[in-house]
Amino acid sequence: MRRHRQREEARRTILGATEALLVEDGYEAFSMRRLAERCGYTAPTIYHHFGDKPGLLHTLLEERFSDLRERVRAVGSCDDAAETMRALAHAFVDFGMRNPTFYRLLMTPRPEAEGPPRAAEEARAVLEEPIYDLDRAGRLYAADVETTKQTVWVLLHGLIHLRLSRPDHPWSDDLVEVALDSLLRGTVRPRPAAESRQAS
Repeated sequence: MRRHRQREEARRTILGATEALLVEDGYEAFSMRRLAERCGYTAPTIYHHFGDKPGLLHTLLEERFSDLRERVRAVGSCDDAAETMRALAHAFVDFGMRNPTFYRLLMTPRPEAEGPPRAAEEARAVLEEPIYDLDRAGRLYAADVETTKQTVWVLLHGLIHLRLSRPDHPWSDDLVEVALDSLLRGTVRPRPAAESRQAS
């Protein structure tokens, strides 16, 4: 049991140091030597836990995105896809604000040869599912679903990035709610009256 705890502590420490270095210096400047200096574990120990540098980076991204995936999966579905879209947007913004280091890592450009982690694609699919539902129901104002998706991501990343980068600014307490109201009014048509009555 003690050995297991020591392994888990080493693993968490190495991953945390890896995340911090990637945010500070980017992927190109990242090195196992600097990681060993930062985390206090030797390179052989790091290799023992993660195999090699690509294995380490893959594990970090997969774990961090898995946390996001599980957070948005826990939201569930509402009767109205627009309300599901709102709830998922809230969850994403909340996750980004509570995990600023991960969010900055999310925004750090990765080498083009590296595809997105599986958990990242799964989290994105959950977040975008209600947009496709609204498109199939003919409720999007935009002519193509891609425009709506990009609009949503621009707003969500703006809400997180600006508040993280300017924590000293007196941001409004209801900023997120007002922004999401504006987003939904500008991108989603109201539900037909008959459908609304059936839902109630």
